[in-house]
Amino acid sequence: MDCQSPTTFPVRPVVAIMSDCIDSHGHPAYAALHGYVRAVSEMAHALPVLLPAAPGCVDMESLLAGIDGLVLTGSPSNVAAERYAAPPLAPTVKLDRDRDAVVLPMIRRLISAGLPVLGICRGLQEINVAFGGTLQPAVHERPGGLDHREGDHDRPIQRWYDDSHDVHIARGGKLAELTGEDRVRVNSLHHQGIERLGRGLRIEATAPDGLIEAFSIDDAHQWTLALQWHPEMRIDDSGLSRAIFARFGAACQDRRTARHRDKPFKHVESDS
Repeated sequence: MDCQSPTTFPVRPVVAIMSDCIDSHGHPAYAALHGYVRAVSEMAHALPVLLPAAPGCVDMESLLAGIDGLVLTGSPSNVAAERYAAPPLAPTVKLDRDRDAVVLPMIRRLISAGLPVLGICRGLQEINVAFGGTLQPAVHERPGGLDHREGDHDRPIQRWYDDSHDVHIARGGKLAELTGEDRVRVNSLHHQGIERLGRGLRIEATAPDGLIEAFSIDDAHQWTLALQWHPEMRIDDSGLSRAIFARFGAACQDRRTARHRDKPFKHVESDS
């Protein structure tokens, strides 16, 4: 699970990767999958750091002063229904209320402050909720809807991330700039999905059943994108996946440059 050390920039931008709150042998712990770490390091050419889903431990001013970008990751957990004024989800649905408590209050402020944000799967849903949108708890139950779930769990985990359906790319958007195509195939796997799009969000891609699969933010001057699929798992064989992280990384480098314009980097000699 090694990462190749990027050498594009002498000092890389710092990208926070949102973690999940998990149980580790009875201890609360925080985790993020290696695919996000590797994609941020190798494709975005940034330094990945994990942001804990620990309410009360993350303050906004320190975060804005210390990072150049944020990846809101996918997760087995769903956004709690009370966060978008919907009836409670079934007791069997996995939730992460600590992550909800950390992420949802900070998204709009971080974006307003100019921080590049890349939302993936649950991350897309979090941004939508933060902007006043709502979610469908089980998109496969919609009449005429595709089954967007991951399928047979007995398959090797890598096969879960095979391309599953096409998406239509909206003209004139950020994805159109990256692809030059009006239709691409993606590895979308999820249970929840967008029901009502939040205010100020621009549709970037839709599935054949009409479900919104990507959006950007109208008034964000920095590069920000949210995707329902998983580019972090396809950086070895998908040009679009690589391009998404590369463009995100360029935006993070722009922010780092601006943030340190009056604070030149000083090399510190090691003691060895």
